[in-house]
Amino acid sequence: MLKPLKAIDSDSFYINPDSRVSVLNYSEGYIQNIFQLVNSKGLLNLVKLYLAEQQSNSKDDIVQEDPEQYVNVLKAILTDNTAVYEKYDKDLILQSIEDLYSYYRQYFRVSVINKHNNAVIKGGFMDIDNNFNELVIDLYRAVEEKVQGFSNHTYRQINAGTNACAITQSIDWPAPAGYENLKSIRFLDTLMLRPPMMMHTKSNKREGLFDAVPDNPIKKFNGKSNEWYCFPAKIGESLSYIYFHRDYFVSGIALGNLFEVASEEEVRGKKPDEILLFGLPETEGDVCHYYHDEANDIWVGEVPYNDKTTYFGYMKKMCLTLHNLHMIYENRLPIHGSMVKISFSNGKTKTVVFFGDSGAGKSESIEALQEIADDKIINIETIFDDMGSFAFDKDGNLYAQGTETGAFVRLDDLSSSVAFNNMDRGIYLNPELKNARVILPANTYKRVVQHHTIDMWVYANNYDSEIGLHQFPDEDAAKATFIAGKRKALGTTDEVGMSTTFFANPFGPVQEEERTRPIIDKVFNKLYQDNIYVGEIYTHLGYDKSKDSLQESAKELLDQLMNN
Repeated sequence: MLKPLKAIDSDSFYINPDSRVSVLNYSEGYIQNIFQLVNSKGLLNLVKLYLAEQQSNSKDDIVQEDPEQYVNVLKAILTDNTAVYEKYDKDLILQSIEDLYSYYRQYFRVSVINKHNNAVIKGGFMDIDNNFNELVIDLYRAVEEKVQGFSNHTYRQINAGTNACAITQSIDWPAPAGYENLKSIRFLDTLMLRPPMMMHTKSNKREGLFDAVPDNPIKKFNGKSNEWYCFPAKIGESLSYIYFHRDYFVSGIALGNLFEVASEEEVRGKKPDEILLFGLPETEGDVCHYYHDEANDIWVGEVPYNDKTTYFGYMKKMCLTLHNLHMIYENRLPIHGSMVKISFSNGKTKTVVFFGDSGAGKSESIEALQEIADDKIINIETIFDDMGSFAFDKDGNLYAQGTETGAFVRLDDLSSSVAFNNMDRGIYLNPELKNARVILPANTYKRVVQHHTIDMWVYANNYDSEIGLHQFPDEDAAKATFIAGKRKALGTTDEVGMSTTFFANPFGPVQEEERTRPIIDKVFNKLYQDNIYVGEIYTHLGYDKSKDSLQESAKELLDQLMNN
């Protein structure tokens, strides 16, 4: 049995065959031509890992060479020194070059540049990264065409060098006593993504709940500045510092399609509402936890470094759990659901909140409404896709507000038109597997955090056989259904069969049920005072998954919204 290959680390190039993540640090070393590239330590380290994986599967002479000789062959090809490589079969050289090129592209490759308060870097970092991508393609093509003896007739401009680039910088913020080890970790300032991004992780499902621990996880943190990064996120109106180990760059970069990046001005001198430590070597029970630092009023989350937590759902839901706990302590009600503002052809505009746990049919109900509406709907604007909150303004009016600027959507239940129409902006996670997901930008931060009125609130019922829409006659009947949080699990988590979750939200309300119940009472009381429609829509996703049934329910929903 082959021993697992170890990560190779240098100042300018990190590559880990286990996590399939590679980080290029342009501030420590930037390659400007193909001769620098072919002579670089980074390329040699890549070849070492490539050959180590290939040599047990192939007996070809070129693959059996040591890394230094393999690179010498590449150099000889570039300089037309045929004496060095003529002993090898040309077809096998070509195949090996193609395999090396593909091997590197199997990694999630991120380049980073430290800003150092340099405005030139800020303005030109995409050009810097684009030039490196061109160098990788140029080296590959130069070697390939010299070996085969003719130029190609078809060229493919792929992301050969990197999938993403990030500007990083150190920003001074008032770290309380005990948090000093975080001060050396650089913040992500600006991101450049190269979508569509196809990303793969070892895990594709989230398990369990996040619970509280008696000791602050910050005591365990001793991460190094070259191994950890911080994504400063604006989650709703919360400021969250999301620290992650570089082997979790898949999730760290994917956050860019989900949350707004806080600016340097919004971070400098600011204490965050939440801190997440993602990728700690050890946590209690090797699972995720949170801690409320009441003295400093910071919610601190911890996620262990293991294969399970590579699934993006852990990153997203831990962020939202911390945010929701903060909201509950601010007397706001976290809402696990989707909110859309719909403009109709008859001039009406309605805001609708679809409520329910994972797999209940929130997104599917919106899609079904679009499919059956024809030209009756002019526009559907997503205010929030998965999590929002209800709150009261100073005059006692109820309003809704979102958290995310993007949507983390299950591909399995979306029509191909929805998925592929947005492909050029999407981050796709394990697209070939069950519970495949895509992260898509949905709305602007400014729009998401505005105060939105609520015209309808419906529970997504995926377990009953009824079809259509049902309005609850009074707030007690409505609260009973919403609080019970029933659903038929669809394999998006580790649950199976029928399940109940307090208020259909395991990300905050479950952990703080006693504090949440009075807010629920106040919200439902206000909704019924204001004669807001509160009901349930039968989605059939956990019953028979009948698309026709869901569309019949969507027709009743459309009629209610347009004609009442």
